[in-house]
Amino acid sequence: MAIPFEVKAQHVMITGASSGIGLAFAHAFAQLGANLVLVARSEQVLLNICKELNERYAINAVAIAADLSQIGASERVYTQACDLGLTPMVLVNNAGFATYGRFEQLPLDRQYDEVMLNCMAVVEMTHHALPAMIKNQQGAIINVASTAAFQPDPYMAIYGATKAFVLSFSEALWAENLDKGVRVLALCPGSTDTAFFEVVNAKEASVGKRMSAEAVVNIALNALDRNQSYVITGCLNWLLGQLYRFLPRAMTLKIAKKILSPQ
Repeated sequence: MAIPFEVKAQHVMITGASSGIGLAFAHAFAQLGANLVLVARSEQVLLNICKELNERYAINAVAIAADLSQIGASERVYTQACDLGLTPMVLVNNAGFATYGRFEQLPLDRQYDEVMLNCMAVVEMTHHALPAMIKNQQGAIINVASTAAFQPDPYMAIYGATKAFVLSFSEALWAENLDKGVRVLALCPGSTDTAFFEVVNAKEASVGKRMSAEAVVNIALNALDRNQSYVITGCLNWLLGQLYRFLPRAMTLKIAKKILSPQ
């Protein structure tokens, strides 16, 4: 049985921390006594969140504003955190977004940014953070993937592909670091009650009942305690994630297309 992961007095970096799952992670780790480095594009929103967390939980939360889809941003953020004496021993790669529609009709630059944020920012931030964790023989990385990682997603082709990348990448690192004292978890939530679907601007992208961000985070932390390589939130989401094991790929694609087709 894995030993529960201790975060009290640890430095935790959370990307995409201004709302939704990222903000729920911030509250959860602050409640556990961790100090926080919160990263998002909206500096004033982050500053307000840090003020609230510091007052409510008596921890040290700092804000770093950055657009992680930009080349070099991840290195700048990590270096700034280290310069502040906040080298993260826990990293939550949560920042990401989706586009919805026919691939050839969506702006290429928007889809490029989607790949850069959902994939490359995860790779770069992990590459910066992992050596210190291995050196200290302790640490954890939580990469927020999605149930979209388990099958291609018509009309959300880039999003599904990026989340499949995150899942595969995370599981590989979990295996590489089994004897290094570092845990790696791919969190695969289904529909969650966040602003995600307002950004996507498509009700078709929301499949099933939405789970609260707090419930998603609680499941993630329990899975981290058990040192799982990935976790799917919710029984129905888990069942949907197994379809590819029992049905021909063409059939699962047709089902996904029917569910995600524009209404």
